[in-house]
Amino acid sequence: MTGTVADVLRPALADLPDAPALVGPSGSLTYAELDAAADAAAGALWDLGVRPGDRVAACLPNDLDIVVAFHGAQRVGALWLGINEAYTEAEQEQLRALSTPRVVLGGPRCRLGGPSVVGVDRWARLVRAGSRAPAVDIDPHAPAAIAYTSGTTGLPKGIVHSQHNLLLPGAVLGATRGWGPDLRKGDSMPMTILNLLVLSTLTAAQARGCAVLIDRRDIDGIVEQLRAHDVNVWNGAPPQIYDLARRPELDLSALRELWSGGSDCPDELRQNVRDVHGLGIHSTYGLTEAPTVVAIDPVDGRTRTRASGVVLPHLELAACDADGVGQPSGSIGEFRVAAAGTGDWAHQWRPPLGQWRDGEMIAHQPPGAVVTGDVGTVDADGWVTVLDREKLVIVRGGANVYPAEVERVLRLHPGVAAVAVFGVPDDRLGERVAALVVTRGPVTGAELAALCRERLARYKVPEVWGRADGLSMNPMGKVNRQGLVDALSAAEPLGSS
Repeated sequence: MTGTVADVLRPALADLPDAPALVGPSGSLTYAELDAAADAAAGALWDLGVRPGDRVAACLPNDLDIVVAFHGAQRVGALWLGINEAYTEAEQEQLRALSTPRVVLGGPRCRLGGPSVVGVDRWARLVRAGSRAPAVDIDPHAPAAIAYTSGTTGLPKGIVHSQHNLLLPGAVLGATRGWGPDLRKGDSMPMTILNLLVLSTLTAAQARGCAVLIDRRDIDGIVEQLRAHDVNVWNGAPPQIYDLARRPELDLSALRELWSGGSDCPDELRQNVRDVHGLGIHSTYGLTEAPTVVAIDPVDGRTRTRASGVVLPHLELAACDADGVGQPSGSIGEFRVAAAGTGDWAHQWRPPLGQWRDGEMIAHQPPGAVVTGDVGTVDADGWVTVLDREKLVIVRGGANVYPAEVERVLRLHPGVAAVAVFGVPDDRLGERVAALVVTRGPVTGAELAALCRERLARYKVPEVWGRADGLSMNPMGKVNRQGLVDALSAAEPLGSS
């Protein structure tokens, strides 16, 4: 049903060849120009020795080059992967070592060296040369891209997806949300994240709309570009949405849909944005393994308290017990995602092909449902409520404490800019609940504990508090959990409960 990545441009090429397909800081491309540039990029990669099955890595900013190179890599049957510009040299080198790419396209913040790295100037010359790659027979279900998880514990995990699975989310979103050529989809998170690349260029192209790549992370810069390019759908991280709620002078009048992704968006924050800007927030739940969106609030504006939307129709999501048995609607369990068995999108989704390890793909086993590691509930109408990552559950005296639930409450305090809740070892209880807080004004642990006690069972209230200047975040706006215990020991005490 979805075809190949090259196929995705064809409807627009037939009907709207001169319509804008892509806008970035350096300019724009029509559909005809994007198609021609993708062919030239495929030729450039072929000249660099890339062949089907080789890996092509990109450490590039949010601009035209990364999208053009992605399309080119897909046309020669290469496996694409992104290396985030914000990573340290060691982190970038780790991803290169794990994926062994034939070519690394390196932008100004690429810290890698060696003959495999092709800088932007050389890349531009190769693309301008206009070489043509030979025709490659692309299997839409063959390996096409590697999406690396954040790697907060141990080595990053490389999830391998096919072109079919990369295209399916956009096809479903376009159909269920009624998108068409007037779509102007803006994305400000890094395109080196495969999920974001899928949600920009592929999703917009399937609607015959325009993808707008934003290279700013501050709310003033983001809104400036949203307005400049008439963006009507934008997804932001909760900290950016928090800033929006405190800036009534910002003009968001062009937006039809504002998505929240990356981490939890409290109901109070959603209401604040509605009060200040008259704009509802569409909460989402997504997975690297999906890829991208699994559930989202309906386009008609319906929401549920604490929920992260309704499961999309190509997927089934079940909350299961430790043996993988689905639990009754509304019961807490670990999420497992599988292809929908009924409806227009039945049996379209397939699990990731496997994981990239030690220079090869290890096939996904067993086929079928994917165990997510996320804990929550799914009600009878498909509404999803995420409690937390299973591996982050704090077991205090035999009782489970979900950090996201506690963090949700702590973010309600005006003096809390950011917070991470986690377990610290305790001889008697096994673990105690700790909180590392970034403050924006005078606040004490006693105040925050009182707020928690108003909204949470007592065993969930943090007992150990620390004040930090900042929290290490990954590109999706999630806290890097590795090292939190050490950070707490080095932090300024915030008082106790």
